[in-house]
Amino acid sequence: MTLRLVSLKLIAGTIAAIFLLLHGQSAASAEIDTQRELFRQVYESVERGNWTAVDALSDKERRLLQRYVLWPDLRASWFRAEIRTADHEAIDAFLDHHGTLKPARELRYRYALHLAKAGKLEEFLNIYQAYYQGLEIARLDCIALHAELDAGRGDRIINRARVLWLTGTSQAEECDSVFEYLRAQNLLDDDDYRARYALAIDAREFTRARWLARSLDQSLLDQAGLWLQAQSNPERFIKTHGPRASDEFTRQRLAYAVERVTFADPEKALELWKSIEDAHTFSPDLRHATLRHIALWTARDDLPGAYELLTSLPLPEQDEEVMRWRARTSLRHEQWTDLLNDVAMMTADERDSEQWQYWRAVALQRIGNLVSAHSIWETLANERSYYGFLAADELGITYSFEHDTLEANATMIDKMAAREDLVRARELFLVGLDGRGRSEWDAVIAYFSPEEKLQAAVLAGRWGWHSRAISTAASIGHYDDLTLRYPLPFRQSFEQHSSTASIPATWALGVARSESLFMRDARSSAGAIGLMQLMPSTGRKVAREIKLPYSGLDTLTDPHKNIRLGTTYLGNMAERYDGNRVLATAAYNAGPHRVDRWLPESGVIDARVWIENIPFNETRKYVRRVMAAETIFHWRLTGEVRRLSDELPVVQSPPEDQQLARR
Repeated sequence: MTLRLVSLKLIAGTIAAIFLLLHGQSAASAEIDTQRELFRQVYESVERGNWTAVDALSDKERRLLQRYVLWPDLRASWFRAEIRTADHEAIDAFLDHHGTLKPARELRYRYALHLAKAGKLEEFLNIYQAYYQGLEIARLDCIALHAELDAGRGDRIINRARVLWLTGTSQAEECDSVFEYLRAQNLLDDDDYRARYALAIDAREFTRARWLARSLDQSLLDQAGLWLQAQSNPERFIKTHGPRASDEFTRQRLAYAVERVTFADPEKALELWKSIEDAHTFSPDLRHATLRHIALWTARDDLPGAYELLTSLPLPEQDEEVMRWRARTSLRHEQWTDLLNDVAMMTADERDSEQWQYWRAVALQRIGNLVSAHSIWETLANERSYYGFLAADELGITYSFEHDTLEANATMIDKMAAREDLVRARELFLVGLDGRGRSEWDAVIAYFSPEEKLQAAVLAGRWGWHSRAISTAASIGHYDDLTLRYPLPFRQSFEQHSSTASIPATWALGVARSESLFMRDARSSAGAIGLMQLMPSTGRKVAREIKLPYSGLDTLTDPHKNIRLGTTYLGNMAERYDGNRVLATAAYNAGPHRVDRWLPESGVIDARVWIENIPFNETRKYVRRVMAAETIFHWRLTGEVRRLSDELPVVQSPPEDQQLARR
């Protein structure tokens, strides 16, 4: 009886402990959900410098928000917005307490600039010397030099100031006062000006070179003017100066002018080059570099004589890029023996890549060596990639998806999920500050072991943070968990809007993954924004077309609206190119005006060959990446294999009326 009572007490105690644990977890989860919502509620106002949004909270809400892991971000945002009027002691205290966090580091930079602008140079210098000296941030370096001057310590700045002077590009405007001091003290002589002038010429900053020449002599001023002529009207410059050029500088300008013409018209550039090549003694390096430039652009534009120009270059000039375009040109014109020779002459790494092994097999097949071709394809078919899928198609065998779910280590994942630095990163992501979250995540996991990164990728996937899951797994060479690497976020939106646009959802998913890794706030260097990377002008135009209210950045960073706009535009491109997704994909990336120019003048061309000859490296890789991703997404959604080759219809020349418009 006693034993039974003990057992019952133990069971009751265990149940109570489990209840308290679950209740505690539930309460903690509810608290952070509330904190997150409060942060979202006030952040936009605080970022504009309005702290009253926080003051309007109840005492309980405010205390809750102050315990939130992103409270420092909120304070830093307000300090940045109110930097001119904020209490310096409060800023100093904040930086002392939170100085290692990214929002504090950003605030410190802004604070340092504010101190300098307010004339508090000694205070600025204290921060600079503690945190920025030696980082080669020209703006801060020059303010520090100005502070030394202001303190009467001009002897300390001379060597550092002269280093900052010697740049061919524009220097930070904060350096102007330092350079004025050097000039006033006669510490910049003609040799210093000539050195910077030469750097400006090398950087093709001819307007700056002309400004520097004004402090030197008329001959350098005239030289800068001639460089500007070669830049602004290269063809006229060649015709004017080509017949009587005799000095090395004129020859360099002529070669530069030919280079400028080449971008627009390689055939005209070659004609102009021939008109001056024999009349002057160009150095071998200059001559070969100019011919290489013309040859590459002739090949990219698929102009007559491209292969002859490429192969006539001296062997030292036939680098990897030249060899690639030799092979592409041979491929385009179905010169299979030449293609085999081109591939054989590549470096080992290039020659052994999937790309050139696949085309080597095609060439071997075309000349009748089926055994060797099939052997290469059998090896490639083991790869889950664009060329691996094409190789499997050649053999008529199934694709090697090799999906393998990453094994989760619950103990390690729980430990990571509780780390404050990763909790910060996760919360930044969940409140919509995705970019800041990615930056903090990447900084933390940079020091993880491979096994820790593996588990971090699993954790990010569980959080729905797909960009970090994909990139973290890839950073350690783990590519086989297709659920993790090819997720299905916003699936309903993709399926609904793709259906409306009459395109496959798998294609739209492939585009979104290739464009942004599903980052809603992604921005490209060209200015494209959002999940499907739309230019603002394109987003505005498509929104008008489908009568979707358009608010610029807010619309483009809304995942569902971005998907609607992106799928509509993708559908427009598919319609423009009669359903040819290869051309539509290329147009989505590079613009339809470029794709129209890349179409064959007459007849048809194998889509695989057309893709290989896309002039832009980025677009060529992009099309291959999207087509392979679409294949994987189709398998993920349906469990069925859709042959990649079936999605590569021939590329046809445009109708005659469109050809006339191209000319």
